[in-house]
Amino acid sequence: MKIFNKILILGLFVAVNYNFVSAQSYAGSAATIEPTMLVDKPTAGLLKRGSYSVSSNFFQRGGMLIGITVGIFEPFTFGISYGGTGIIGKDSINMNPMPGVNAKLRLVGEGIMMPALAIGFDSQGKEPYLSADSLKRYTIKSPGVYVVASKNYAILGNLSIHGGFNKSLETGDGDGDLNMFVGVEKSLSSDISIMFEYDFGMNDNHGNAIGKGNGYLNFGFRWSWAKGLVVGFDLKDISKNQNNVNVGNRTIQIDYIGEL
Repeated sequence: MKIFNKILILGLFVAVNYNFVSAQSYAGSAATIEPTMLVDKPTAGLLKRGSYSVSSNFFQRGGMLIGITVGIFEPFTFGISYGGTGIIGKDSINMNPMPGVNAKLRLVGEGIMMPALAIGFDSQGKEPYLSADSLKRYTIKSPGVYVVASKNYAILGNLSIHGGFNKSLETGDGDGDLNMFVGVEKSLSSDISIMFEYDFGMNDNHGNAIGKGNGYLNFGFRWSWAKGLVVGFDLKDISKNQNNVNVGNRTIQIDYIGEL
């Protein structure tokens, strides 16, 4: 695992510093690519062939999650991610039990009337990993196997609507139901977008699950701050589906998108 960490850090350094002038962005009406994720859930958007994304998410308990995703060919992307808690701050560092893997294949391209359709797999959950024997899951379960549809509209900038189904492989809490999610992303200016998503949480509401049946309502803000660099702020679980949530769970997202 130490070797994997060194390779990942080296890859991040090379990716961020290589060919900076060919960077891209997914935020705002001037975006050059589609968003591939909303807050915690995927869209049917893909990276272009030869493009890459380096993402970092900062969350509770000094947590950090780093990922690299590459557009292998036009309808297919593949990525890996790894992180843990206590990385920032004075607490002990607890790394996730294993790296996350994601892959997405677009089955149907977007048409005038029809949405784009994609299938994928993502084993990376979000926020702290809960290692208790009765859980063995992330605070926010990974999507697992999913199918998602996305449609874009030119309404006062960009407006995209997304929806899909997913089946997480994190079933240690006794809840392995099929789940559903929907979301929307809207540009506010040439370089700023906001997004909302609602995870119905049907796979996190019985057995030893930590959800209370309210589902997860999440809000995201994205700003194309510099060439290829997108910074964001997320307010998660506004619906207070989990305990110990006041206004919402606050996280920071930083992405860099470029071309090889």
